Amino acid sequence: MTLKIYNTMSCKSEEIIPGLTQDVSSGKSHPVTIYSCGPTVYSYAHIGNFRTFLFNDFLRRYLKFRGFRVDHAMNITDVDDKTIAGAARDGVTLKQYTEKYTDIFFEDLKTLNIESVEHYPKATESIDAMIDIISRLEKKGIVYEKEGSLYFSISKYERYGRLSNVESREIKSGARYDADEYEKDDVRDFALWKASKPGETAWDTPWGKGRPGWHIECSAMIRKIFGTTIDIHTGGVDLIFPHHENEIAQSEAAYDETFVRHWIHVEHLLVDGAKMSKSKGNFYTLRDLLDRGHSPRSIRYLLITSHYRKQMNFTFEGITQADQALERIDNLIVRLKDIRKTAPPGADAGSLADQFIDRFTAALDEDLNISGGMGALFDFIHAANALIDREAISIDDAQLILDVLKKIDSVLGVIFFTESGTRVDEARIQGLLDERTRAKKERNFARADEIRDSLLAEGIILEDTKEGTRWKIRK
Repeated sequence: MTLKIYNTMSCKSEEIIPGLTQDVSSGKSHPVTIYSCGPTVYSYAHIGNFRTFLFNDFLRRYLKFRGFRVDHAMNITDVDDKTIAGAARDGVTLKQYTEKYTDIFFEDLKTLNIESVEHYPKATESIDAMIDIISRLEKKGIVYEKEGSLYFSISKYERYGRLSNVESREIKSGARYDADEYEKDDVRDFALWKASKPGETAWDTPWGKGRPGWHIECSAMIRKIFGTTIDIHTGGVDLIFPHHENEIAQSEAAYDETFVRHWIHVEHLLVDGAKMSKSKGNFYTLRDLLDRGHSPRSIRYLLITSHYRKQMNFTFEGITQADQALERIDNLIVRLKDIRKTAPPGADAGSLADQFIDRFTAALDEDLNISGGMGALFDFIHAANALIDREAISIDDAQLILDVLKKIDSVLGVIFFTESGTRVDEARIQGLLDERTRAKKERNFARADEIRDSLLAEGIILEDTKEGTRWKIRK
């Protein structure tokens, strides 16, 4: 089986081949190099943002599951129109303003059990790379100056529009966009470097004081980290044009090599069938949902279990359904931990586990078909419960099934994941349960209650039964 993912550039699913070559001297394959458009740190990220960020996490986890090494960067946009306006409004420096929301962003990543990537470059730390790109473009005659700002001349780059098929639109030669973001049907020259305005943070360059345009930032950070063509670039579909189109133009024109081999874009998230809008009252940040009492585990489950190339309609009913799905998983885990039968491992559990892994992998290898993968998971849960019902499962079989769930959870990140956003340390929990049992025997009920309450605070519920104490994750 080979892993194939849809490439926006070619409009077809293509095999992921890191570096397109093998490092013969070391015998090791190249890591898959990935760049993901990260947050603009001017406010709290909303759930539409987190659908994309969770997809990035799902992608890197699955690549590692399939045996690839991964070298992944996600940028922090800490200078643009929005961050500058926010800092001015709050009466603080740009650095103070963006650091606040950068810290909040990293807290939210941890809450949703999103793995840390290898690089988190900031735009303000990559000015040297931006100057290098602009200097190369200037030497090729692709840059022009107007009122102290520098613009990329689209008319002088013949290959513009391959990603978004923008060649069918009208190109207004000589017209310019100074705004970092725009939603237009026509194509205009875009700002590479903006002349300094009073009160704005600015950097000294060969062209005078100023600050970067938004599009140049990602190109510079990719070049600074990876130095050459990367394997995968991800982002939301709203970034295809103009942001990613402009990244390609300035990068390939500057360095005369392919910028990105594989473009992966995540579709929009709707709320109750409509685009999110504060005026409609359907705009939610992660913290809004947590304040309503929804668990990060259920939010993560809901946002990753919809195929990335399909529009997702977020509803609160959907979170309830996620709760129910997670309860099915948790109930199986509780039953597996209650198994006391001692016997050699049986063929049924082993065969069931192998078939499940094969089905799960085959589904996700086809453009990350998460629906097929989750279908395989719940068929596996049903079959495992049937084995337990028939008393055809031993302690060793139960452990095998738990190990398979842990393996799959390296991709999903929702099975052994507590409300506090941390992985479950089963050995530590068992140690606390043993201590609690001893405390109760010694009639030290205060200590027993303290252990119960501390685990509950972590999202672990204890249930005292005649067979002993068992635990499960709170929804």
